Amino acid sequence: MSASAISRVEIDGRSTTVERLHAVAVAGYGHFTAMQVRGGRVRGLADHLHRLDAANRELFGTPLDGDLIRRYIRHALAHDVPDASVRVHVFAADEAGSVAVLVTLRPPGDMPPAPQALRSVPYLRSVAHIKRVGDFGQAHYRRQVAREGFDEALLTGPDGLVAEGAITNVVFFDGTSLLWPNAPVLEGITMGLLERALSAEPLPSRRGPVHLSDVGSFRAAFVTNSRGIAPVRLIDDVPIPIDTALTGTLGRLYESIAWDPI
Repeated sequence: MSASAISRVEIDGRSTTVERLHAVAVAGYGHFTAMQVRGGRVRGLADHLHRLDAANRELFGTPLDGDLIRRYIRHALAHDVPDASVRVHVFAADEAGSVAVLVTLRPPGDMPPAPQALRSVPYLRSVAHIKRVGDFGQAHYRRQVAREGFDEALLTGPDGLVAEGAITNVVFFDGTSLLWPNAPVLEGITMGLLERALSAEPLPSRRGPVHLSDVGSFRAAFVTNSRGIAPVRLIDDVPIPIDTALTGTLGRLYESIAWDPI
């Protein structure tokens, strides 16, 4: 199967009917993780499985078997799809509290290499630490800023407190260290992998408050998600310098992170 032809949906490790898919999809209450698979491997597999288990315990009161999730992903990939964008969604299956696991495959994707423009919006996701389905505000603002010519929405709180992108984490460089906003955010898998990798590097990484009034003082900024890392060139009408050397350093560090077999 060619990458452009990938389109596969399974529930609990089996091909699904339209009726079953509809019943699960309209539930509207659940959580998920998104990953890039290359050659049947994924970066940060243990982090993805921990994310799913922790969210399931919080939302549904039960653990989620990581080995079972791996089997579902492998089944969906089968032997004909080595590379894909994979999402694992977990929804309420019935009133008794059991869950259904929906695995979707789409063509593989990478972060666009061009520096990105961010548009700030006055919005913070509720229960931000859970990667969940159906956040209307998040999707609404992404569409709105795209119509205005921006690449990503930058979610902010009271007094211009910077939190995260709509589908990314954001990190700033002050000339000495990397600063991740410590507002309520979803801690992305790539963010966590980079933080751990940076702990062995001479480049410090820390968390702290960031406000929109601060962004003009930074030497560089980046966004991260499951597709990788990209530099930021603009936040609202404030130009952000592009640090080519730092961009290369973070790129090489990210590329050095091991791929785990599913």
